[in-house]
Amino acid sequence: MQKESLTALVRHHLETASTASSGRSAHTIYGGHEHVLRQTLIALRAGTRLDEHENPGEATVQVLHGRVTLVAGESRWNGSPGDLMVVPDSRHALESVEDAAVLLTVAKRP
Repeated sequence: MQKESLTALVRHHLETASTASSGRSAHTIYGGHEHVLRQTLIALRAGTRLDEHENPGEATVQVLHGRVTLVAGESRWNGSPGDLMVVPDSRHALESVEDAAVLLTVAKRP
């Protein structure tokens, strides 16, 4: 059994992102290359973004703290704490409207 405090991880990674030159911090909570499922906590300083990239499989973003915008082409979806957004099966980016933390869940395609 593995247990993680998302509240503590959010607090720690928001602090780390606030001073990182990239404006972000991430921690894989579960999974990795040997698993199909991967869950990663990502913290972003306000005004930073994860640049456009491909979707590696089925994915969702759960907003834990702050506000973010998921962008795919001309489409934009705003997320606030408690929102769960399904990541489109296309190139997309994630923008931080304010200091934010999200839980990215991905099931990689075989």
